[in-house]
Amino acid sequence: QVQLVESGGGLVQPGGSLRLSCAVSESIFSFQTMGWYRQAPGKSRELVATITSGGNTFYASSARGRFTISRDNAKNTVYLQTNSLKPEDTAVYYCKAARTGRDYWGQGTQVTVSS
Repeated sequence: QVQLVESGGGLVQPGGSLRLSCAVSESIFSFQTMGWYRQAPGKSRELVATITSGGNTFYASSARGRFTISRDNAKNTVYLQTNSLKPEDTAVYYCKAARTGRDYWGQGTQVTVSS
């Protein structure tokens, strides 16, 4: 069973930064795409950023220019560096691993942006 464990969330002031991590229980090379999603209270889960096994990245418009997704293949870990955080970035952030026919999700990590 594939396991994804997110960490790095917390309470941060507007304008601050957090680095989220997603540790995967097997080689992330086996997944075509790794991604970060988020879900705010009362809203649907939305895409934040993705990175392919080849290193290609995609960002939602809300994240572009402020967030950076990266991967460390040796550590089987995917990161999301979040900068210039805004109150509207408050959400539970989830990591997803995708390969043909199957998606795997972590339990999420809470990010709260508030003064």
